[in-house]
Amino acid sequence: MEIKDLNKVQLILLALLLSFVTSLATGITTVTLMQQAPTSVTVPINRVVRETVEKIVSVEGKTTVQTVVVKEEDLVVDAISKNQTAIFKVNKEVSGTSSEVSAGQGVVVSSAGLVAVDAMLVPGGETYFLENASGKFKAEFVSANEAGFSFLKVGDSVEGTTKAVFNLPTLGDITKMKAGQKIIFLGNPIASFIYEGKPEIKLDVTNTNAGGLVLNLDGDVLGMATLDVESSFIPINTISKAIPVSTSGSSQ
Repeated sequence: MEIKDLNKVQLILLALLLSFVTSLATGITTVTLMQQAPTSVTVPINRVVRETVEKIVSVEGKTTVQTVVVKEEDLVVDAISKNQTAIFKVNKEVSGTSSEVSAGQGVVVSSAGLVAVDAMLVPGGETYFLENASGKFKAEFVSANEAGFSFLKVGDSVEGTTKAVFNLPTLGDITKMKAGQKIIFLGNPIASFIYEGKPEIKLDVTNTNAGGLVLNLDGDVLGMATLDVESSFIPINTISKAIPVSTSGSSQ
């Protein structure tokens, strides 16, 4: 049978079949080319795809699809906002005085109020305080780990009236990051950089931002900064595995 002998319905079905075959061939070709393409080509493409989201909206019984372009700066803002209450400023009392000095930052890692901090600034044997948006609290030193971090536990309010309010962060995994993805360091100032594919991240750490969080663009915590010149980054998985059972509560 020749095409000229086909009726209207048969022509429509033929057009649909050709469209399907063409789409399938295009998809196979695209996947093959993406697999063979170098990182310098795939990373920008993946970033564009990731930042374009389809939003389904129901209006009066009808479903429509809206394409929303998410800016990278919005992802950074959301990632930081997601972790604000999990971050504590750490101070220690100067021996023999009532004054305090900064001992960096810390991140809460359990519902029991356990906070991971930089062991170089918080080795134990001193009086420590933890502070976030909900208030200032006395801190109990729990333990130090040879990996370079210590644990403090949120104690009573310094004012005696407020209760510590915090959200546990979502834990990420630095080993699952891919070269070309962006990492955020909540230091002073806040910085972002491209992950190069090596878990041994080098950060510019000072006394004020030691213990600062390292995040991905989803706001998941990848780890914590430390003053250790040989290893300025401690993976969050290393910290979570070291949480003492008696003080763990629940962690994510």
